[in-house]
Amino acid sequence: MARDRQRKERPRLTRSAVILSLLCAASITLYATLVPLAAVLYGTPLPLAFILAAALCGAPLLAVTRPRWAIVAFTGASFVLPLLVPAELATEAPWPWSVPALLAFVLTVGVVTFRHGARLGAFPLVIGALASLTAPMLRSDVVSSGAAAANVTANLVVTASVATAAYLISTLIAGRLRVAAELTREREHSALEESRRALVEERTRIARELHDVIAHSMSVIQVQSSTARYRLTDLDEAAIAEFESIAATARSSLTEMRRMLGVLRTEDQTVDLAPQQRIDDIPTLVDTIRRAGVTVGLEITGPVTDAPSAVQIATYRITQEALSNAVRHAHGAAATVRIQADAAAISIRVRNSPPEEVTESRGSGHGLRGMRERVELLGGTFIASPTAEGGWEVAASLPFSPSVPLPSSAPDSQETS
Repeated sequence: MARDRQRKERPRLTRSAVILSLLCAASITLYATLVPLAAVLYGTPLPLAFILAAALCGAPLLAVTRPRWAIVAFTGASFVLPLLVPAELATEAPWPWSVPALLAFVLTVGVVTFRHGARLGAFPLVIGALASLTAPMLRSDVVSSGAAAANVTANLVVTASVATAAYLISTLIAGRLRVAAELTREREHSALEESRRALVEERTRIARELHDVIAHSMSVIQVQSSTARYRLTDLDEAAIAEFESIAATARSSLTEMRRMLGVLRTEDQTVDLAPQQRIDDIPTLVDTIRRAGVTVGLEITGPVTDAPSAVQIATYRITQEALSNAVRHAHGAAATVRIQADAAAISIRVRNSPPEEVTESRGSGHGLRGMRERVELLGGTFIASPTAEGGWEVAASLPFSPSVPLPSSAPDSQETS
């Protein structure tokens, strides 16, 4: 068990640590190759071979954190090292760049470009190329013959081509990784904002339901308990005290409810614990719309007073929002409201005729979404769509119990004005 726990607790190597380890291994390998090669094959004094090889092969490692110092060290070593080679040896091996020196050049250019950007990475590329051109100009004894000049030219072309390719590849890879990192950050930011928005919507929905149902019911309990002693004349003192205790508990619960709603609501919303309107208040709502100059027909049929409190509140709010939409977006159009109740559900239909003039809609869609949320919370169905005549219709069915099956389509489309 202890061994398994130790295995699980071992830290994983990051991508940066792996790359740095490979870079160290490459630099050490190049250094171990370049020192004997420079001393034996190119005739460089051994102390200078150690020093110049360290500057040349250590430049890629130094470029990780000190790119400018790495460029200086690499430039100095790459400039001095070819000048120390005897003329007879320079014609027998690749010159002015040996294979380990060429690999160190490519590695330095790639690290500086990948780590610090294409602009800074161009400096070691250009300076290294110029330094390699300077060596043949100062060592005319090496390029005196045509064959030697051709070898030197081929060496310079290969070196410049490979270093340029390393520069371009490093630039592309670095750009690709930066774009991927930006996309990852954007996705994380979008996911965070989406979760925050979902949290705010969920809190608002909970606050709305608490406000519309629980707070209203608690208000009714408080009022009935407080007035029981005046409405019921045959109560004894014990019963009166019990009703007063119930009223006090209800008031305390309403206070706590206000605090809870204040926490759940967003900053731009206010907490309102006034008694909620019910189906009986819809005629008053319609009269208010009529006073604004809109023709509204109303029909309420069936035992609507038997509906639960949540259904009655939702019916009023859906009717209110549908009429508000008709007034805002269908100027001059007549509207009809039909509310029909049976033993299991209430159907709501609000329809407006085509407007006198078509106006550009500037709504945000929150009204329809709010109505749909209310209906879905009660297990009902909701449809909002244009009519064949060019108007608009909102239809909803609200069951008294969520288990009551409802038709998936809108109620009957016939209306009375």
